[in-house]
Amino acid sequence: MTHRPGVRRVPDVVAGGVVSGVRIGNAHRLGLSLAALVMTGILGVGYLVFGVFDLGLSGGTIRVRVHFDDSGGILPGRDVALRGVPVGSVTSVDLTGDGVVVLAEIDSRTRIPIGGEVRVAGLSLAGEQYLDFRPATDDGPYLEDGAEISSDDTTTPVPLSALMHDMDGMLAQIDPASLQTIVDELGVGPEGPRKLSDIVDGGTFLISALDGVLPQTGTLLRTGKVVLGTLADAAPGLQAVSAEMEHTLGGIESMDEGFRSFVQTAPDTMAAADAIIAENSPTMVQLLGNLTTVAQMAYVRVPALEEFFFPSERDGSTLEALMTAFRDDGVWALVNIYPRYSCDYDLPRESPTIPSFPEPFLYTYCNNPDPSTLVRGARNAPRPVGEEGAAGLPPGADPLRRADPTPIGPRTVPLEYGGPTMPWESVN
Repeated sequence: MTHRPGVRRVPDVVAGGVVSGVRIGNAHRLGLSLAALVMTGILGVGYLVFGVFDLGLSGGTIRVRVHFDDSGGILPGRDVALRGVPVGSVTSVDLTGDGVVVLAEIDSRTRIPIGGEVRVAGLSLAGEQYLDFRPATDDGPYLEDGAEISSDDTTTPVPLSALMHDMDGMLAQIDPASLQTIVDELGVGPEGPRKLSDIVDGGTFLISALDGVLPQTGTLLRTGKVVLGTLADAAPGLQAVSAEMEHTLGGIESMDEGFRSFVQTAPDTMAAADAIIAENSPTMVQLLGNLTTVAQMAYVRVPALEEFFFPSERDGSTLEALMTAFRDDGVWALVNIYPRYSCDYDLPRESPTIPSFPEPFLYTYCNNPDPSTLVRGARNAPRPVGEEGAAGLPPGADPLRRADPTPIGPRTVPLEYGGPTMPWESVN
């Protein structure tokens, strides 16, 4: 291979530069050593400042005010974490009118979503509390400088003193004799340790399940206390009700056969009643109309009936008189031999030998206007409001008017004359 004169190859140039640099470095090795030491110091200090103490020249910090019902043991200078990872520190803890407000300084490079739970957590039972943000999502919006979090979204751990107090109350309710019995039973056979392990595992599972529904569990305990307290207050009444229910249910049980008979016979009875109504349907309207009239007349005379059976204007009643008459296995009555006034109602009389079955007259009034007669008769009977003193025939009414004819249906049985016959009468 041939080379042009005066042209040096590239490897020769590089090699020459390296050799020259080594010669210069060797001549100034003390200066280079000093420069290397200075550079190492600068890098070390930079690592401590930016890596260990986290004092980098970032965008600064943001301040977030977090409200709690109580401090939960959090103190200034404690860490602020995002799901357990430190992202800032607590600068102050101040009292307010309704709780505590914690001022947290957070690295502005950390983006914490709004929402979720903010709690005071502890590294151990000894304390070492820190403020932990646990957002429910990773998406925005995010907390900004000056943001405030209400106490509804914050929780604090149960203090150790409260835990020990509750534990003492729980242990006080345990009967040592019963606990000793359980221990003895578990230690009887080789299956005891496994049974104890199952009990502990079941208790752990139960506590975990209750922790998952902690708000509902707290509400259940509070309402359960009210319900149980109410039941305790009503215990005497419940005992009385239970005793009365025992008598009531005993009576129902004694009537079981009768009720079964009633249920068995009710369909046939209802079917017969339905058949009667169906067969008498042509006259049912007239019958119901007559019943309506009777009901209206009875309704407007309720005061008179009440006075008759349960008098308020006089002593005694008809029922009491009847009870007095029927006593001592006999019928007792007072008979007055003196005649009393009677009234002729001045209505036509029907022959008792003619089986015509006439309807009754509607207006049967005594014609004697003397108010001293029939003192206990219809003339002086209590009447509905607006009809006081109306013991005479209504104006324009027919004095010989009779009641409506009795309805005749498919099941009506005609009544024939069955009495004696006179010699001059002939019976077909």
